[in-house]
Amino acid sequence: MNLTVTPTAIPDVLILEPKVFGDERGFFFESFNACSFEQATGLREDFVQDNHSRSVCNVLRGLHYQIGRSQGKLVRVVAGEVFDVAVDLRKSSATFGKWVGVSLSASNKRQLWIPQGFAHGFLVVSEYAEFLYKTTDYYAPECERSIRWDDADLGIEWPLEGEPILAAKDKDAVPFSRAEYFA
Repeated sequence: MNLTVTPTAIPDVLILEPKVFGDERGFFFESFNACSFEQATGLREDFVQDNHSRSVCNVLRGLHYQIGRSQGKLVRVVAGEVFDVAVDLRKSSATFGKWVGVSLSASNKRQLWIPQGFAHGFLVVSEYAEFLYKTTDYYAPECERSIRWDDADLGIEWPLEGEPILAAKDKDAVPFSRAEYFA
């Protein structure tokens, strides 16, 4: 198998590490293989959309999620480094309101599986970062929600240097206590 899977402190959020083949010419790895993904995780997911963003240092995107059209996300970084965060919004979960953070970079080639029912965000900690992610449902702006990145109830320990650069929707995000949750 070409994929190592490690559960995080929230067992449904998984770190995936592909087997990388490298030599003096460079490297090769399968960034996604449906059979390997299912074999390694026990999950069969249908990814319907791929997204690619580029952000400069100290950009913080999130915490985003969709209600009604929830998305599972398989995320990775192909240039630079980010601190990636998933927050459990499933009220029935033992880890409801908890978060995990993982460093994803072009050099470590890690991926993070974030299932449906989670908010997601990331902070760019390198000069810039290119971030790719596969989703299990299409982007639906009318379903998108945002939770404040700095909500005291969540207590996310972002590795920030100064104030983050935020989009307007993230500046206007609701606190965790007023968010819409999943069952």
